[in-house]
Amino acid sequence: MRNKILVALSIIGILGGLVSAYIYGKEQKPQSPAFTPASNPYAKGIYTNGIIESYQSYGGNINIFPEVSGVITQIMVAEGQTVRKGDPLLMMDDSVQRATAEQQKSQAEAGLALLEELKAQPRKENLEIAKAQVYQAIANLKTAQDQLDKQRKSYELYPKSVSKNDLDNAENAVKVVKANLEVAKKQYELTTAGAWVYDIKNQEKQYDALLKAAAASHALLAKYIIRAASDGVILSINAAVGSYISAQGTYDTYTQGSNPVLVMGDPQNYLGVRCYIDEILIQKLPQPSEIKGVMYIRGTDVHLPLQYVRVQPYVSPKIQLSNQRTERVDVRVLPVIFKFEKPKNLSVFPGQLVDVYVGGK
Repeated sequence: MRNKILVALSIIGILGGLVSAYIYGKEQKPQSPAFTPASNPYAKGIYTNGIIESYQSYGGNINIFPEVSGVITQIMVAEGQTVRKGDPLLMMDDSVQRATAEQQKSQAEAGLALLEELKAQPRKENLEIAKAQVYQAIANLKTAQDQLDKQRKSYELYPKSVSKNDLDNAENAVKVVKANLEVAKKQYELTTAGAWVYDIKNQEKQYDALLKAAAASHALLAKYIIRAASDGVILSINAAVGSYISAQGTYDTYTQGSNPVLVMGDPQNYLGVRCYIDEILIQKLPQPSEIKGVMYIRGTDVHLPLQYVRVQPYVSPKIQLSNQRTERVDVRVLPVIFKFEKPKNLSVFPGQLVDVYVGGK
């Protein structure tokens, strides 16, 4: 009985193995692709990755970094908004710098007032005082001289009427009063002459220095409002009200790196495509006059012709697309810039990765 059971189980196992072999050995019909893969339109075309960016005559997107550090108090634009050159984009807290600018402005005004005071000398009141001091010295001299003359005359008539000591004191008093008169006259001349020319020159330099310091302070104050350097479109705002920003930009919580506070693009109807040609393929690039390109939108079979613009003649490490500064940079690439007219029935945006084939005519 036991042997019959074992034979039956063996037969069942053999049949199961044959059925499994038949099922798994049957050729499976492949699934249809989600989209038609991009095919090389050129006989010797070079495949490369590309990134869409704002088309500029030089450079790429306009990355805006503040020149001063501070906390954002107001953002005056929105993403996708068209702005004109000089339009305010965002404002930072400028309370400390504003107070400093006002202080230096007041110091410059005080320096100007002192300079005008020096140039306005002599003051009428000071001149009257100096003149009165001269008159007083003249009167004192006359009194002392009269006193001396009387004592001399008395001494001549009767020598014992005036002592020699009193006569000498009277003569000395006249000399002192004469000296005082000379001092009063010199003081009057000094007052009449006004401020010393070197004092005026020194104050002019002081005022000029204060004026420039105030101008520099107000120029720095103006930098707390970031304005558009050119006409364009706001592509990205990477900070919010209350965020702290510096000359390095703003801190990105996700990438743990620094980003520009604002990114702007050119308002033209063209977009640029920056392609990165592997250094081992550079020799296969056609002559600049013959370079052509085709861009394929990833995930679709949509492709657009590209117009060659220029080659950026500097081979750099291939970290532009990944932005990973810590990755190995064994591969270096040559940037090639194309442009295309922005299609009306297709959504493409700066920062979008695309597949590009580069060929010749």
